[in-house]
Amino acid sequence: MQYFKALAYGAVAAFTLGQSVSAETRLSLSDVLPEGNFMVENAKVFAEAVEKATDGEVVITVNAAGSLGFKGPDQLAAVRDGLVAMADINISQQVGLNPMFGAEGVPFLVSSMEELKDYHAFLRPEFEKLAERYNQKILYMVPSPAQYVYLKVLVDDIEGFRGIPVRGADKNTVDIITAIGMDGVVMPWGELLPALASGRVDGVATSATSGVDGKFWEFLEYIYPTNHTWGSNAVTINLDVWNDLSEEDQAAIEAVAAELEPEFWEVSRQGDLNSIATMTENGMELVPLSDELKAQIAERAQSVQAEFFDRVPEALPIVEAYRASKASN
Repeated sequence: MQYFKALAYGAVAAFTLGQSVSAETRLSLSDVLPEGNFMVENAKVFAEAVEKATDGEVVITVNAAGSLGFKGPDQLAAVRDGLVAMADINISQQVGLNPMFGAEGVPFLVSSMEELKDYHAFLRPEFEKLAERYNQKILYMVPSPAQYVYLKVLVDDIEGFRGIPVRGADKNTVDIITAIGMDGVVMPWGELLPALASGRVDGVATSATSGVDGKFWEFLEYIYPTNHTWGSNAVTINLDVWNDLSEEDQAAIEAVAAELEPEFWEVSRQGDLNSIATMTENGMELVPLSDELKAQIAERAQSVQAEFFDRVPEALPIVEAYRASKASN
């Protein structure tokens, strides 16, 4: 079976990387998120704009819901190896390849999209260097909306979280929810809904848009606005594919990405509001956290910050530069 998989992957790579020899370059973009998710819709808008800007010379097909066979943590390596030309990558899920990809998700470092944008001024250049090391170029980045914890039970104090098995998409998130007292489980999106149905997990830490994607109201009842971390997706392109494009097409694609990225950030912001409304309309309850509970959660998460910097010391100067800039404003 592995032999046939290797043959299949090799054929995909050869096809993908050889597409540019024709007048019309056709590129596949892998996305693990489901149809209708705002990240997928963003990618489709981008693809349409690229085709128009390049006069039809570059045609991007968005393949949603993991239809190309890759899971979230596979995406960076798939683009690196030429198994697919492009991907919409959850950055924090790539920490298995390089722990620096977790630097965006330092708990309680950033409290809003405005602060995230300021942090990106320091962090994004590092991510772009990392992407190049993995044979790809970042075209645009879009944050997930604010983060929540979804549970079956009503929690009044910090001890109420204890022992509940809760899914997180990446190590940082799982470390944070474990520090709070829950039993964190790293799990790709594709495995989540069966796990909720079977009772393998009784909660989820994720954004509101993902809550709608998963129809969490069928499994869970309460929404806790913990806003414990931030993370982004990056749409990247294999560097071999990129370098085969004409300079005119490259410039056109970069211009499209620069123009659309701020609009995509606003889509994310609005998606958060719309998704909370959808979930409450379907019977879920948004439970505001008391100031005391917020402080307790943040205090417990401090150990995760310290452990992250011990594990990834190269992230500390970037965070310190961001904090210094924030303090001077």
